[in-house]
Amino acid sequence: MPDEARLQELAASVSYGGHPHHKRSPGNFGLTPAASPRPNKSLCDGVGIFEREVATRYLVEGIRRGMVSPDADDGFPRHVWSLTDEDLVLEARCDDPANGRYHGYPLEQSDPMADLVRKRWK
Repeated sequence: MPDEARLQELAASVSYGGHPHHKRSPGNFGLTPAASPRPNKSLCDGVGIFEREVATRYLVEGIRRGMVSPDADDGFPRHVWSLTDEDLVLEARCDDPANGRYHGYPLEQSDPMADLVRKRWK
């Protein structure tokens, strides 16, 4: 895991870009609807995330708490996890490592990773 100084540096340099596959209303995030929708994708809207600023806040808080994967692309952790106020687990994936841009989605409650994130978060 990166040290505290590196986590703070990462938190200050990441951004949330989003992905239309994980949005019921991608226009709320300035995204164009997906050309080939995937109905099996988990939706941010389903857990009450309707604005880029809220998604960014969860991304940054996950990094500050060290909830990052050990693998990295161009210095940015490939995955970041966070927990909503409603105890729902979010996973963000770096899809633009050159710019530190992520997209995210809620994990299913039954996903074993969700339990690990909750335990470590608390």
